[in-house]
Amino acid sequence: MIANGQGKALAYALFNLQERGQLLLEPGEDVYEGQVVGIHVRGGDLTVNPMKAKQLTNVRAAGKDDNVLLSPAVRMTLEQGMTFVEDDELTEVTPAAIQFRKRHLSEGERKRRSRQAEKET
Repeated sequence: MIANGQGKALAYALFNLQERGQLLLEPGEDVYEGQVVGIHVRGGDLTVNPMKAKQLTNVRAAGKDDNVLLSPAVRMTLEQGMTFVEDDELTEVTPAAIQFRKRHLSEGERKRRSRQAEKET
């Protein structure tokens, strides 16, 4: 699962995304476009929005809001991360975390490169 924008990951968005795969980050962490934020259940990349906030209205709901229960994020060591990445991904190592990102950050650039690769083969 690949982030489609820049901002802070929100618990509401991550709760909805955890149905699609395992998450690699916790709520409140900074994300940027092209960052790998989760492991999709099916093969292939899925562009997602981990910054989506809950829609607020002035109407009171009959029931209370459900508490958001998130499964713990998958944390990988450097060795695990090196085997995890695909050919079009990179591993970022900082003192605070080990993160993964796409080689080409924007979705348009990734699509353009995949079309070029298909033409070459």
